[in-house]
Amino acid sequence: MAENDTNDQAAPASAGGGQATGPQFAIQRVYLKDASFESPRSPVVFQNKWAPRINFDIKTRSEKIQDDVYEVVLVLTAEAQLEEKVAFLVEVQQAGIFTMKDFDAVQLEQLLATVCPTILFPYARETIDTFVVKGSFPALMLSPINFDVLYAQQKQQRLEQANGANGASANPIPAP
Repeated sequence: MAENDTNDQAAPASAGGGQATGPQFAIQRVYLKDASFESPRSPVVFQNKWAPRINFDIKTRSEKIQDDVYEVVLVLTAEAQLEEKVAFLVEVQQAGIFTMKDFDAVQLEQLLATVCPTILFPYARETIDTFVVKGSFPALMLSPINFDVLYAQQKQQRLEQANGANGASANPIPAP
């Protein structure tokens, strides 16, 4: 039986080296890094008609933690205001550890700014909704976000700022 195991292991290695070729992307872990919920006007806030103004903010950051391994953190903040006063404030930092091997710098930047946040967003959206409902407010279902469009807009803004600093006119970058 041990001989068969040894032969089975040797066969794939000789056939192709047992290693994938080309760029590799893998999710190692998705986790909640930090979260907070505040309802500073409770219980008075529940006595008013619920017609809030919702402010929403989104940020991402990434950090290389070892060769080909990156942590990406998606920070979502939602604030509901009634009569210019905060009804609730919720912030979620949803994180993930991703392996990205054999990508060039441009591809790596795009993966960190678009693919990883796209993977993390549904987890963060669910956590925000859970906090809001547990705070006894109506559900807050955030719409999907197209991180590719946000990335293209940010690149366009950086290009315009760089060209503005040089006194040149900006050339638009076509959206993907």
